[in-house]
Amino acid sequence: MIEEPSGTNIPLPHADGLVFRPPLIGDVDAWLGLVKRIAAFENAPWHAQRSELEAALADPGNPVAENALVGVDADGVLRAYADVSKNPAGDKANVQGGVDPLWRRRGVGAALLAWQEAQAAARFAVDSALVLDNVQAPDPRVPKVRNHVEEDNVGQRALLAGAGYSVVRYYSQMQRPLLDLPAVQAPEGITITPLTDELSEAVRLGHNEAFADHWGSEPRTQERWAVEMRHEHLRQDLCTVAVDSTTGEVAGYQLVTVDPGDLRPGHGGEGYTELLGVRREWRGRGIAPALLADAMTRFVQAGLDRAALDVDTENPSGALRLYESMGYQPVRRSMVWDKLLGT
Repeated sequence: MIEEPSGTNIPLPHADGLVFRPPLIGDVDAWLGLVKRIAAFENAPWHAQRSELEAALADPGNPVAENALVGVDADGVLRAYADVSKNPAGDKANVQGGVDPLWRRRGVGAALLAWQEAQAAARFAVDSALVLDNVQAPDPRVPKVRNHVEEDNVGQRALLAGAGYSVVRYYSQMQRPLLDLPAVQAPEGITITPLTDELSEAVRLGHNEAFADHWGSEPRTQERWAVEMRHEHLRQDLCTVAVDSTTGEVAGYQLVTVDPGDLRPGHGGEGYTELLGVRREWRGRGIAPALLADAMTRFVQAGLDRAALDVDTENPSGALRLYESMGYQPVRRSMVWDKLLGT
């Protein structure tokens, strides 16, 4: 079901041979097929899954009727897509999308990006009148648009650079084989336990607290958290929580995904740490390395042969040094590109 428009009215992009419209529930299979074609062509390390596309179609904070488009050719085949998402109290709008490899170099990507920027600017203008939790929304005169791109995606980098975007941050994907595991124990008074449904909400709140001082991070709503908890690749049996044995409070946590497509004969697969955090009150006690070491043991027991994660290379908390000390090494990088609109 398409939500009511959010108050913006941005003209649709134009590209010869394509008709643009909001995606519909019936498009999910075709949309996922398009996403997979693009990811295969770009050799991308990940791509959106069905649950994420379905969540985008039902996201009340970013109504799909105003914030997403698909481009359909004369045969009814989806050839391009784009979406815009924004927290009303956030300082940026995130944009993402892609074009079928067979339809590139026709100006489709540039047309979609221009539409995304116009929609983002309109969202800032609408959101500027809102107040959430007594925090005034950002100044609409300087709307900011953000796009995450793999460093080896030359075409996307050229598109963004040509449109006036600049790199503001680098993230490193790090990996280590599950050999010679570090012998790190949980500190006294901390118990590492599997994530349960009963602990999930406490972990969400703990994550929002732990990442409140992290660059670019925004709080996870219950709706977004629910999407992450039902993601196809989430391995709840490998997710863990560090619990204070005295108070029962969540001190830290680790969420893990495993791509089933990576589990092929002779290739044991990778346990990927999607989120790792320690709440402020419990920092400096060795909880993060204990969570990582515990996860590695669980990965081995699950038949995996590699551990991986991503890190902000400028993270002031020392995360990069921690991961290096635990045996992780960089294998590829991604880039965060920003553009201030109207400046």
